[in-house]
Amino acid sequence: MKARQLLFALAIFIFSAETLCARESAVLRNGFSISHDHHREIGSVTRLFLSVSDDEYVDISSADIVSYEPEVDSPAPKPEQVQAPASKSKPDLKQIVEKAANENQLDVDFIQAVIRAESNGKPTAISPKGAQGLMQLMPETATKLGVKNSFDPAENVNAGTRYLRELLARYHNDPVRALAAYNAGAGRVQQYRGVPPYRETRAYVAGIIRDFNRRKLEQERAAKSANKSARNATTQVSDGN
Repeated sequence: MKARQLLFALAIFIFSAETLCARESAVLRNGFSISHDHHREIGSVTRLFLSVSDDEYVDISSADIVSYEPEVDSPAPKPEQVQAPASKSKPDLKQIVEKAANENQLDVDFIQAVIRAESNGKPTAISPKGAQGLMQLMPETATKLGVKNSFDPAENVNAGTRYLRELLARYHNDPVRALAAYNAGAGRVQQYRGVPPYRETRAYVAGIIRDFNRRKLEQERAAKSANKSARNATTQVSDGN
């Protein structure tokens, strides 16, 4: 999953209290698919309505949509977290995230956005429900993923990233459902055939997507500015000659 490719799939989603019940999926060129109830073409943009109501939608460039397939089947403030004893040394979280993301073919900024939403980057975070570490793994989930110490940043991030990769594969690269399942559980996503009507889950998914997109747009603007400066410098050198 490349950074610019994921940006096309992850637009800013705004969720209401209504149940999201998609009837079809828009298959994107980058391999992602976005579940929605219906769609409408508006010039060069296609508006995907996330529910029966027209109040919830995301706009995608029509050129990025390959086809439509029928469906067959944080962030909200998290509860106040208590802290486990602080570790003696602070690991290089950036390197840990980059390694885990590359091994699982996910975008680094995507994983970092999840970490910020889950623990605000605190390796020793513990939620009142018992979720632990940077990516807030429940003990049962951590055990299934082979984690021996959820407070070890490398173990926690590697397992959490692998779990996200599994969820993306399960939901045909639909990041919305994958994030919803990470937060509320795959059983709830299956029960509601999409994002559960839980305020925390909807805010959690929307918050991560906003965070991710904001950073990608900042990077894009910075790159354009750098390119412009380089072109101006080249022009000045040429004029000087």
